[in-house]
Amino acid sequence: MTTDLTELDAAEIDAAAIDAAAIDPADLAVRPAVPAGAPGVPAETVGDAETAGIVPTDTEVPAPLERRSVPGLSPSRANDFLQCPLLFRLRVVDKLPEPASPAAARGTLVHSVLERLYDLPAGERTPAAARAMVDGRWAALLEDSPAYRELFASDDERTEWLASAGALLDTYFTLEDPNRLEPRERELMVRTQLEDGPQLRGIVDRIDVAPNGMVRVVDYKTGRSPRPGYESSALFQMRFYAYVIQRERGVLPALLQLVYLGDQQIVRHAPSEAEMVTFEQRVRSIWSGIEDTARSGDWRPRPSKLCGWCSFKDRCPAFGGTAPEVPEGAVELVLGVVPTPRDAVTTAPVPAPSATTAPSVVAGTPDPARSDLPAPPAADATGTAGLLV
Repeated sequence: MTTDLTELDAAEIDAAAIDAAAIDPADLAVRPAVPAGAPGVPAETVGDAETAGIVPTDTEVPAPLERRSVPGLSPSRANDFLQCPLLFRLRVVDKLPEPASPAAARGTLVHSVLERLYDLPAGERTPAAARAMVDGRWAALLEDSPAYRELFASDDERTEWLASAGALLDTYFTLEDPNRLEPRERELMVRTQLEDGPQLRGIVDRIDVAPNGMVRVVDYKTGRSPRPGYESSALFQMRFYAYVIQRERGVLPALLQLVYLGDQQIVRHAPSEAEMVTFEQRVRSIWSGIEDTARSGDWRPRPSKLCGWCSFKDRCPAFGGTAPEVPEGAVELVLGVVPTPRDAVTTAPVPAPSATTAPSVVAGTPDPARSDLPAPPAADATGTAGLLV
């Protein structure tokens, strides 16, 4: 089923019309934009936008601390800050490790197979071919992330999990015919530097280009689609990509497409110039909030139903834990902000988790009932879920 959030007829970018030969690859190879005098950002320091998001740096930082890249922001980390400033701090500033989850690993595996599916010639991109890649791609992921080996208690559990990834790949073929597509780009790193702001960066799953030059940005989701009226969070991510591509190449994508494998849904949206203006204002507002919080050091938690999925619950003051001290110099290194001395800051007490202290529900709320993530325990399901984007 397809949900159109646009007046643009999808037939205008029919799958049969997508032709990678229509535009030179350089036209979509988005370059990093770094202001004059700023240090370059080597590709190897950028990392995966969905897991690293902001200014990935080397694990070991020599003393004295030295900036290795410019402050940056991804859609995921923007959502983290709006969901819970403490979550943002622990992921971005402290860079605390988080345990792998079967749902996240399955998403990574499915994305890896879909990326490589298009290495096959048209006509050979079949469900059987996709399933045949699963074991090989899983072995490659284990090489890159040995922690995945601890996800399953038994071989039967792992076999069942691999079968669930194969089922999602089967679903993909009910939504698109990959034999009619020749993507211009897959897993494309996009980034642009905002004047007096962060570098925006992320990874686009797929970019298609029609013979007339129209661009379609595609993102695969292994979970379920949001309920009608709750698409805002996902569309924030897609507008993010559209904005970066427009700034760097002067072409506003004609169509943003979210492919939900969890429930066989496609959500489409045609962005407008006016949206891009509003989007920039929104991103600048989020970054301003991050900078203000970094200066004050007030990384307070924001309890909500989403706490049920948080890896740092045992360190959260809202649940009786104690947040670690911010690593010396880490805020300035990562965010380019010098915190105000502690004796000059007055911090309000942390609210206890309750149904009345959680953030308001807005469009974009993740719905546990419509996700491939496990629902949090009943005792943790307090507050009202919400990603304020």
